[in-house]
Amino acid sequence: MIDKINQMNIQQLEYLIAVDKYKHFGKAAQACFITQPTLSAMIQKFEDELDVKIFDRTTHPIRTTDVGIQIIDEAKNVIDSVNELKNRASLLNNVLAGKLNLGIIPTVSNYILPSEIFDFLKENPKIELNVKEMTTENIIKLLKSGELDAGIISTPYDAANEFYQDFLFNEELMIYSSDTDFKKDSFVIPEEIDTNKVWLLEEGNCLKTQFENICHLKENSLKPKNLEFSASNISTLIQLVDKVGGITLLPELAIPQLSDIQKNKISRFRKPFPFREVSLIYYKPTYKQKILSEMALSIKNSLQDQLNFNKNPTEFVSIKPQ
Repeated sequence: MIDKINQMNIQQLEYLIAVDKYKHFGKAAQACFITQPTLSAMIQKFEDELDVKIFDRTTHPIRTTDVGIQIIDEAKNVIDSVNELKNRASLLNNVLAGKLNLGIIPTVSNYILPSEIFDFLKENPKIELNVKEMTTENIIKLLKSGELDAGIISTPYDAANEFYQDFLFNEELMIYSSDTDFKKDSFVIPEEIDTNKVWLLEEGNCLKTQFENICHLKENSLKPKNLEFSASNISTLIQLVDKVGGITLLPELAIPQLSDIQKNKISRFRKPFPFREVSLIYYKPTYKQKILSEMALSIKNSLQDQLNFNKNPTEFVSIKPQ
């Protein structure tokens, strides 16, 4: 059977993997940019040639048979080997190329994806980057399962200790508040924050935990009434402060995306200024090491002169994400 599998071309193997992933011929065909009848015919041909049933079409969603699971695993191994060969060949030609699956926490992706990462891809057009926004826990889970090649998270993070951590940047954490809460240009004392006015991200977001750590919410067992509300992104929190009032935590890289009026609502904490560390994590060694190292270096160099921490590191204190 394995000999027959090896006779198939790479594209055909990718069709098999797509159907196994989506459990639906229509969605798999769309992902592969072919028609559903063509994909169905190709899969049927595979099964006839191998004299096995790879997919059980009587169930909804489609189920991969026990034999099919073994075939899919072999197909994934073949494609991984081919991709590694392509990457090694590109490196010999001094060209960065290959596919990369990257997970990024939402409180970082909004600010480095449209700028630093897009710039990196423009400089390296042969790299195919698949980016997914997700929580730190899901990034770690998918790294362990092999579905992601790397992740960008706030560090240090205990569950990420088994991965290689390539430091990217240190970013100041600031207060964004309605006009009446703080005087402009004044420094905010964490203990004086009215916790009943705090808007936080939903559970699972590191930035939520970091705000709690700064203001010692856990130690004081304070539970703001509006903690029952959960937001999945910072943009929602900014709109809430603008429309309703209150306070939220804002990473420094969010500031350039604010209007001039909104920038006047930014306040810094009293020294030492809190900051979060952000790193690229992945298993090492990997044949994608060169791509990951170059991407990390590109992000570091781009942000080096933009962030307050780099001007005077002694004035800052690290806030852990857990």
